[in-house]
Amino acid sequence: MAAHPEPVEEHTQRMRYEENVREAAERLHRGELIAFPTESSFGLGCDALSSSALDKLFVLKGRRRDKPPPLLISDEQMLGQVVETIPESARDLIKSFWPGPLTLVLPARAGLPEGLVLDGGVGVRQSPHVIARELGVRFGAPITASSANRAGEPPAMTANAVRAIFPDLFVVEGECGGGSPSTVVKVERSGALYILREGAIAREKITLGQSP
Repeated sequence: MAAHPEPVEEHTQRMRYEENVREAAERLHRGELIAFPTESSFGLGCDALSSSALDKLFVLKGRRRDKPPPLLISDEQMLGQVVETIPESARDLIKSFWPGPLTLVLPARAGLPEGLVLDGGVGVRQSPHVIARELGVRFGAPITASSANRAGEPPAMTANAVRAIFPDLFVVEGECGGGSPSTVVKVERSGALYILREGAIAREKITLGQSP
């Protein structure tokens, strides 16, 4: 049986979406900042391994440099670009909750740009949002996912809200999930777990202080 052709409107929307994500990835490669939807709010993205792009991010948000932005990764190979080791307890959490709203602060790989690392750790997660994930795949390297807002203000929840705050910023169209921010868990080299922020994943689902 022949497949039905895709309706013109759906085809146009899909092509517009693909072009939007493609342009966003190209802008990331040029060292620019972008905004894109995630599972919670809109995020501000840049090439996480570019010191100059990170400088632009901190300036745009008015964010202190001792508050590193979380990073989005698409796969374990990309995770290996920013972390030195993945304790077994972290692998268990990854298996249970990724892709999902869980940021893991893992031992940072040596040589990362200043501004990504605090107390030897770097925060990473794999987003369940289709646009955030597609953007990471197309770009091919870790990107930041700091909330789209000025420091101390509520995050933008729509593309138009982003434009009102940052009128010159390229925005990837789409709807954010509107959920709670990610839960943030620090994983020590020993495998011990410590919740730094309870968010979308409840505290009781994370075992504290457990070593492998």
